[in-house]
Amino acid sequence: MPKKDGIDIGLDAKQRGGVVALLNALLADEYVLYTKTRNFHWNVTGPRFNDLHKFFEAQYGQIDETIDEVAERARSLGGIALGSLAEMVEHTRLKEHKGKLIDADEMIAALVDDHEAVIRSLREDLQKAQEKFGDAGTGDFLTGLMEEHEKMAWMLRSYLG
Repeated sequence: MPKKDGIDIGLDAKQRGGVVALLNALLADEYVLYTKTRNFHWNVTGPRFNDLHKFFEAQYGQIDETIDEVAERARSLGGIALGSLAEMVEHTRLKEHKGKLIDADEMIAALVDDHEAVIRSLREDLQKAQEKFGDAGTGDFLTGLMEEHEKMAWMLRSYLG
């Protein structure tokens, strides 16, 4: 017999709803991190301008792809992905960077802090997805994203020496 919402993937609506809430918090985090990285791409100055301008561009490009994957994962589970800036700011676990120009090393350090915060959240979220909501698929998905953020954080830390 088909499910009421037409989704019969071995997770009930409550389980899927819990996972979608985790994914939307992650989506908000990724969006804020994308925006911050893009801001730093535009506003970096100094002797490493060219290298960092290109490096930040590569990183925000990767985060942009992640944003799409996270939103599509939420949709594939029958949820609605956050879609407005106000929702992103409301649900993020990161802090925005507003208004002042900082030097390149401060930009890099801020991005390292954010990637590490996302990694910590991903560790908690993947455990919840698997243990609380029984969704091994999302746990696997989040593990892959955690590894991507670990690599991006490592690359940023390398700039700081």
